[in-house]
Amino acid sequence: MIIAVDGPAAAGKGTLTRRLAEYFDLAVLDTGLLYRASAAKLLGRGDDPADHPAAVRAARALTLTDIQDPGLRAEEVGAAASLIGAIPEVRAALLDYQRAFADHPPGGKSGAVLDGRDIGTVVCPDAPHKVFLSASPEVRARRRVKELRERGIEAIHSVVLRDMEKRDSLDKSRGISPLVPAGDALKLDTSDLDADAVFARVLDHIQPGNRVRST
Repeated sequence: MIIAVDGPAAAGKGTLTRRLAEYFDLAVLDTGLLYRASAAKLLGRGDDPADHPAAVRAARALTLTDIQDPGLRAEEVGAAASLIGAIPEVRAALLDYQRAFADHPPGGKSGAVLDGRDIGTVVCPDAPHKVFLSASPEVRARRRVKELRERGIEAIHSVVLRDMEKRDSLDKSRGISPLVPAGDALKLDTSDLDADAVFARVLDHIQPGNRVRST
């Protein structure tokens, strides 16, 4: 069982992914952390995200420890991640990891939930369940500011909104794996929905015909 959850930042993917994984007892992977960890490694070395060879080296050298870095949610890391995510060699370096996770979920799980931007279109195009979440930039910026402040990180709404819109533009316009919903994905605008409502709608979409329903 593979569930692909795609969408832009702060649309609610992380919360939904964790709840689906818990409900169906599946492995979970936030694929954005792979790009953020590569970007953080790059920035930590003092390299420029526009330096393609350096970005590829960082992606290929990624370790599990890198992915667990608590600083990966910083806005500058997200912006750098979007830049290196447009580099074909970086995406190729991380694609195998994502597909291996989906094909062979860790922990003896019977499936996986993957959260990202191109899971349903590129990473797992044959996934039986695909969801694409979106929300207005203003709503997503408010959510991100709240999240950052709760973690003790100072954040200004106008700055977060500007950076988010810039990243959205990069993600949607890149030539490789652009941020677009899969044709067969359930599309939800979460601007006016809370986490419980989103989970209920997705669960209702997934459960018919799903063997987990009877367990």
